[in-house]
Amino acid sequence: MKPVEAVVPRTWEARLDLGYALRAGRTTLTRRSSRGPLAVQKMLYPEGDLVCHAILLHPPGGIAGGDHLEIAIEVEAGAHALLTTPGATKWYRSAGAQASQSIAITVERNAVCEWMPQENIFFDAVHADNSLSVELQDGAAFCGWDVMCLGRTASGERFRSGQIRQHLRVVRGARPLFEELGTLEGGGTLLDSPVGMAGYPVCATFIVAGIAIGRDALDFCRTLAPAGDCKWGISAMGDLLVARCLARTSEAARAYFLEIWEHLRPEYAKIPARVPRIWAT
Repeated sequence: MKPVEAVVPRTWEARLDLGYALRAGRTTLTRRSSRGPLAVQKMLYPEGDLVCHAILLHPPGGIAGGDHLEIAIEVEAGAHALLTTPGATKWYRSAGAQASQSIAITVERNAVCEWMPQENIFFDAVHADNSLSVELQDGAAFCGWDVMCLGRTASGERFRSGQIRQHLRVVRGARPLFEELGTLEGGGTLLDSPVGMAGYPVCATFIVAGIAIGRDALDFCRTLAPAGDCKWGISAMGDLLVARCLARTSEAARAYFLEIWEHLRPEYAKIPARVPRIWAT
């Protein structure tokens, strides 16, 4: 009898490096290198030459146990880049192997970077480590969000086992502007605790950093409210604004953040908001 060979699960080690620069009034992708299944589509300019829109692709369609993805983005002085994804990032269940995604963004003097991916969906029994680190120079601005959905709520799935580690960090020079490190255990008490997820399957964070938001703009944003059964709030200190949302659906959280973004973009980027076309497809 022919011996049965052990099945070795396939995992991905992938890295994507992108560099943007302002050339003759146009933000241009001047550096692109990749290893493994990470790529970026053709650069788009729906707002004119200054703002370069990019769509990041992960062709396998999800992140499985043992996968490790690294994304590095540098926006040089005066440039403006907006990056998003064509759909939700799915984090699959794992028998124990850790999956990770690490995103490092550098924004140089007087540049703007907008990091606006669609939601992360963490399946039950996932083992995930998801981190975002942003480094700002003087005069730089960053706007970004993270929308975390626990389980496939449309099919009634709950996050009953596994672990998710999240790390969000924003610094300017040697000074930290924002840092948050948290761990969610599947089936843990934090999921239903009023000081944790409070029973909501979606937790979302929106950040604008590098510029002080005017009082009138802040007061207006505080009048906004997400639709449906949600909890939310906005805080600001110096040149950092953070909005939070606990929701039943990722669509409710993202719609709320879009309202805030549409009002604040003229504050930090001096141009009106224009929603990426990919979100309508």
